Amino acid sequence: MKDMITIRASSLSALFDCPARWSAIHLEKKFLPSTGKALLGKAVHASTALYDQSVLDNQGLTVSEAAAAAVDAIRKPEEDVIWLEDENKGDVEDIAVSLHIKYCHHIAPEQEYQAVEVTCDRLEITDLNIALTGTTDRIRKTEEGFGISDIKTSKSIVAADNSIKTAGHAYQMGVYELLAEHAFGVAMSSPAQIIGLNTAKTIASQRVATAEIENAADLLIGNDGGMGVLEYAAKIVHSGLFFGNPKSMFCHKSYCPIYNTCKFRK
Repeated sequence: MKDMITIRASSLSALFDCPARWSAIHLEKKFLPSTGKALLGKAVHASTALYDQSVLDNQGLTVSEAAAAAVDAIRKPEEDVIWLEDENKGDVEDIAVSLHIKYCHHIAPEQEYQAVEVTCDRLEITDLNIALTGTTDRIRKTEEGFGISDIKTSKSIVAADNSIKTAGHAYQMGVYELLAEHAFGVAMSSPAQIIGLNTAKTIASQRVATAEIENAADLLIGNDGGMGVLEYAAKIVHSGLFFGNPKSMFCHKSYCPIYNTCKFRK
């Protein structure tokens, strides 16, 4: 019988992008120092979570007070950080605080959160011999019921017209829905929501917006029309055929721990 293999929900896109890199990080436990870009995302997640939890608990933490969590995450990182040539610690801190403020003023007031940073330690799917783990950023209440919200940061996730391209995000959001239902004990009947935060250097380009994805979990399990996403993931991890993708945007010495020894980029 095949061993149960654990897959973090946040790593699914990395698995499909480059199985060799995914295996090196998640199975062989080979790690690289973090980067300023990754630290920026963690900082914004930390401060916005602190603010939303304060609102949920009626603690009265101000936007500025909660922003301190973003600053601490950048100035006192929990892991080693390598600052790339185009990264500046001061700029990263300024962007993180700016996005935090925009989120608190423009996104948070429109939400009715029920839970913040909901962690599911383990959801076993015995038919596929995989176990899913991960943390859902938020669970919100809507007129239709409950749904998940996931914060995503990147330089261009929000377009100039404040739209967000949701293509490619559905299966990951579907996994977060499964984890949220398992941990929270309530069905996620509302569309999954992406909260996009642009990490651009200029304030004008630091746009924030939301978009929804209907029936995200439907992509996970196969039907008569073919295999589901989780079945593909299970076949990759159980086959041991962790092929590389030299055209991946993460095929770089700063992002891949096996970059220098990978035979696929020869």
